[in-house]
Amino acid sequence: MNNAVFNFDVPQNEPIYEYSKDSKEREALVKELDKQASEKIDIPLIIGGKEVRTGDTGNVVMPHLHSHVLATYHRAGKKEVSRAIDEAKKAKDEWMNMSWTERASIMLKAAELLSKKYRYLINASTMLGQGKNAFQAEIDAACETIDFLRFNANYISIIYNEQPKSSQGILNRMEYRPLEGFIYTISPFNFTAIASNLNMAPCLMGNTMVWKPASTSLLSNYYLMKIFMEAGIPAGVINFLPGSGSTISEVALSDRELSGIHFTGSNATFNTLWKTVAQNLDKYRSYPKVVGETGGKDFIFAHCSAIPEQVATAIVRGAFEYQGQKCSAASRAYIPRSMWKQVKEKIISDIGKIKIGDVRDFTNFVNAVIDKNSFDNIVGYIENARKSPEADIIAGGKYDDGTGYFIHPTVIEVKNPHFITMEEEMFGPVMSIFVYDDDKYEETLKICDSTSPYGLTGSIFSQDRSMSVKACRYLRYAAGNFYYNDKPTGAMVGQQPFGGSRASGTNDKSGSYLNLLRWTNPRTVKETFLPPENFEYDYMKE
Repeated sequence: MNNAVFNFDVPQNEPIYEYSKDSKEREALVKELDKQASEKIDIPLIIGGKEVRTGDTGNVVMPHLHSHVLATYHRAGKKEVSRAIDEAKKAKDEWMNMSWTERASIMLKAAELLSKKYRYLINASTMLGQGKNAFQAEIDAACETIDFLRFNANYISIIYNEQPKSSQGILNRMEYRPLEGFIYTISPFNFTAIASNLNMAPCLMGNTMVWKPASTSLLSNYYLMKIFMEAGIPAGVINFLPGSGSTISEVALSDRELSGIHFTGSNATFNTLWKTVAQNLDKYRSYPKVVGETGGKDFIFAHCSAIPEQVATAIVRGAFEYQGQKCSAASRAYIPRSMWKQVKEKIISDIGKIKIGDVRDFTNFVNAVIDKNSFDNIVGYIENARKSPEADIIAGGKYDDGTGYFIHPTVIEVKNPHFITMEEEMFGPVMSIFVYDDDKYEETLKICDSTSPYGLTGSIFSQDRSMSVKACRYLRYAAGNFYYNDKPTGAMVGQQPFGGSRASGTNDKSGSYLNLLRWTNPRTVKETFLPPENFEYDYMKE
């Protein structure tokens, strides 16, 4: 038995592959893309470590070529959900009693598998199934997923080594138990790394999982599940359940042993989950911990001292990378009138250079949005702006879903800072810009703060430090991740822990030790070496 006290050091962030022309990594990625595009796989449920096929199937398609079926997947029914919960309960005792260093070792092995053996597999599946270009897939499916796994090993070292003080004759210690029951995970389509971390962070703390992945990310998520198993995750610790969210939630949320929900997705879904948990409180053994990251209406705010070229570049990258389908994507901007001409000209010029199309063409900066529902929703906002006297489409506004769900990068100049596209999340390649008078900087900061119900990300561009500080103060709760002179996207694990409040979620900061703390149920243990044998205290004596 190894009784060593062990710590995992702070890791380095995973290096990003550039996939430059004629590079070996590009050649390997293209080969994997061709392989996956030429086959059609079958995606089962995985319950208790075993594949389960229900016969109730759906298709996984390429967003940029929606006639191309990449996979057929099986949907879970209520019977399979109940079975998955039972398997999670059965696996709990052995998993939580495994040494935390052994659990961390499994996470680190998964990171190595992703870094070395399966990097191109996970990137290609994310590109084809979720519509990401090579760079966006690399920073997400490979690097961020790996970073979560490695940094969490360091964070658990910090947490477990935090122990209370003991006085003479007494020994105090803190036991970091997992939650009592199972965790229900619901992961989104847009980040493979989020799907991994929503499961592996609670797992590292000794919890067992019932995982409902987004149907539009099943290709990469299925491969993730297989990699977790190869890394050594025991049967039943994570149970993989493609299928209807309402069907799976109906069973999971009514189970007495539900101890937590780890969620990333829409506000509407998260609100429904929370309300259902509240209605079921009398059923549960303990109060479930509800952790979620939801929507955003993320902003770029420029002061008149800012450099116009930097502001315009941040808008183009922040709004249109991955088609604006990031929770952190910039979707509204506030530009002073004195620099608007320069910013506008560069935005229009840059958008004119953007190529749109298949993820396998590495020259394309913008690809397809995820599915028909998303396409129709975004188009609705564009057409609303086209018809409104309060808005002008100054770039883009075109779309076509004939072969893929393509929407051109669109910029809307609004006359009303409360126009609908300034307030509501669209989750697409649409940026709305309000031009304000230079002398109304503070007034416009207040408008920015009060316009949206969200509080996820935002940035200030300014060369005047006092104005940057003023913006940071005015926008204190408008963004959980706030940036000076940078686009409001691209948070890195270990560098910018991610999350927001207001309608953007519970702000439990994935990519830091704070998120891991949510998946523990601490117990303080006090041992007294020589207990008293008389009830009387000294003050009672005459």
